[in-house]
Amino acid sequence: MPNKILLAVLLIGILLPTFCIGQTLLPNSRTVGPPQTMEGVKTVFWKALKFFPEIIIKVAKDTFDWLKGIWNTYIYPFLHGIWTKIGPIFGQEVQRRKPIIKQEMKQQTQEMKNEVPLISQSLWQKIKDFFKFK
Repeated sequence: MPNKILLAVLLIGILLPTFCIGQTLLPNSRTVGPPQTMEGVKTVFWKALKFFPEIIIKVAKDTFDWLKGIWNTYIYPFLHGIWTKIGPIFGQEVQRRKPIIKQEMKQQTQEMKNEVPLISQSLWQKIKDFFKFK
């Protein structure tokens, strides 16, 4: 393992300087650098403004398509298989508990109907007390 790391470091150390040689200026080449005038700044700005949204939209679309493919090929079939096995069990339990849930809902509704006037009165009283001047 250390031999592979040493080999990788040596290759990088030898190859990186050669890439720098390719970036030296030739007699007829243009130099790349910051714009020299405000007009050049405007040009670069508008090019970047047109370029980046296109790239972001393309990356987002590609990412969405990739995630959609993973969902359709791996995740959905797995979850669908599990649901087909345990769905009937949940269905039976829901049917068994449905009357109990309806009865509890009626009780909760009645309790809320009784408590709402008290809450509104106390809230109004708190507001009046807040604005009372002594």
